[in-house]
Amino acid sequence: MNDLPDRFIRIFFAQYLKYYQSEGQINKFGMKYEVRMPEIVITKDGSHSIYNQEFDEHYHSVFGAITESQHVFIEAGLKQCKNRHIRILEMGFGTGLNAYLTLAETNNSDISVSYTGIEKYPLESTITESLNYESIVDPPRKGIFKFIHDSPWQQEIVIKPGFILKKLQCDMDEMVLVDEFDLVYFDAFAPEKQPELWTKDLFKQIFLAMRSNSILTTYSSKGIVRRNLTAAGFRVKKISGPPKKHEMTRAYKS
Repeated sequence: MNDLPDRFIRIFFAQYLKYYQSEGQINKFGMKYEVRMPEIVITKDGSHSIYNQEFDEHYHSVFGAITESQHVFIEAGLKQCKNRHIRILEMGFGTGLNAYLTLAETNNSDISVSYTGIEKYPLESTITESLNYESIVDPPRKGIFKFIHDSPWQQEIVIKPGFILKKLQCDMDEMVLVDEFDLVYFDAFAPEKQPELWTKDLFKQIFLAMRSNSILTTYSSKGIVRRNLTAAGFRVKKISGPPKKHEMTRAYKS
């Protein structure tokens, strides 16, 4: 009974922190900070992206969110795979657009997909439910984009026949990969914004988790990215990028 007051104080303070962090008034150290909410923006092709003020970075190209994702990850990645069942790892789940476009592609082909998406900071439902992707890309069924985001983290969920999703909330640079992947969508914020996610060590960890004859694709063609991919063991190729971006990178594990 003597520890009851201490226990009560600990529980109360934990709830206090949880509440005020959600209200954006103090951080986990009890210090005040200014909340910078993500902002939805309309890109050149009419599809939404999100502007992250903390990183001063958009989740997708302002010249066309869907156009960019379709070019970088579907055309340059998914459609290059020869397997009928494809295991995909996405680094930077973000808006869920890449997963959604991949799912839509399975609706028009005979491929099946097991999809693992990694994200440290999932978006709030108030944001994801406002994104307009389903109004532009025909969904296999109404509400499936919401289903993708409502699906629990850290679990495998059958989104539809032929598409299994596992979302992992964790640090990309602290993850443990146990599956073998055929395709990697590398979609972290730009190297100058998150340099810790574009290192040789992280690329090596991904390389070791990929099967032979697999592909990694990313929008970035910066020299440091290509050098670190090469140092990690990949065979690296620059290819044509999406609108307003001359080049992007596709890397291969032989």
